[in-house]
Amino acid sequence: MYQGKDPRADLFAATSKPTATGLVANEQAGLFYQSEPQQGGPDGKHWYLRGCNFVVAYSEVSPGAGLERKGQVDEYVLYLSGKADDVVVEWNGEKTRVPGGSIAFIPPGDSRIVLPKGGKPVRLFTVRSKDLAAASRNADAYDAPRTHIPPFKAWPEPVDGWKVRHYPLDVPDEPGRFGRIFRCTTFMVNALPTHVGPRDPSNMSPHHHDDFEQCSLALAGTFTHYLRWPWTTDMQDWQADKAVDVASPSAFVIPPPVIHTTRASSNGANELVDVFCPPRMDFSLKPGWVLNADDYPRPKAEG
Repeated sequence: MYQGKDPRADLFAATSKPTATGLVANEQAGLFYQSEPQQGGPDGKHWYLRGCNFVVAYSEVSPGAGLERKGQVDEYVLYLSGKADDVVVEWNGEKTRVPGGSIAFIPPGDSRIVLPKGGKPVRLFTVRSKDLAAASRNADAYDAPRTHIPPFKAWPEPVDGWKVRHYPLDVPDEPGRFGRIFRCTTFMVNALPTHVGPRDPSNMSPHHHDDFEQCSLALAGTFTHYLRWPWTTDMQDWQADKAVDVASPSAFVIPPPVIHTTRASSNGANELVDVFCPPRMDFSLKPGWVLNADDYPRPKAEG
């Protein structure tokens, strides 16, 4: 994962722009391992953290329980890290078995996820799911507008219509390809290879994004997120550097245009997943990077 040249390096250089001023750029942290859930009951516990465009829902679900959405406004993501966490997704009168160790995309409308053996699923929603945005521990964090982040706009619908789609996460690494990237109409998810042991401190990858957030979802191990705010011409934008230590499970939302990099620090397995909403065009333009690109087309060029 961290050997040799980072495949993203050319992308960073090609897309860098002058830094805007008047920034509202605050990181958001959901430390699910040490915080009380936002919802709970006999069927399970649920934690919610929102970003500008999205909501992360982390759950610990009892055997036989179901996760239901009524009138879901847009497509959402189900991420099953645990290989034993098999589920059945009910949508449009059909039942689809999704094995553990998979990512699934569930269409709009009514749906239900049944977990026969229980598990720890992660779901990703856009903030158009207003009930979940309101339930988030940081529900008011975006009351101040993020003027440098464009409004959310969904990508085109899948080529052969709506259905539950799922893909295995166990995809072999390939030279020149960055992680294991999947996208749908609302999200791009990069399941980074599990890294055993601490990351080499002499091989980090500090970078920034001009106009979109990155959510780093830690599912195993421990990490340090390093953040550096740019010195714009307005000193009100300046902040001191931060090094934020997190364990698993947690979600950490990194704002643009903050320079950032993350170091795995556990001696054991470190599992990190990067989330973007909507999908990233730069990653999508790299041949072979998006593993399910044939199912979900890119937007057509404007102009």
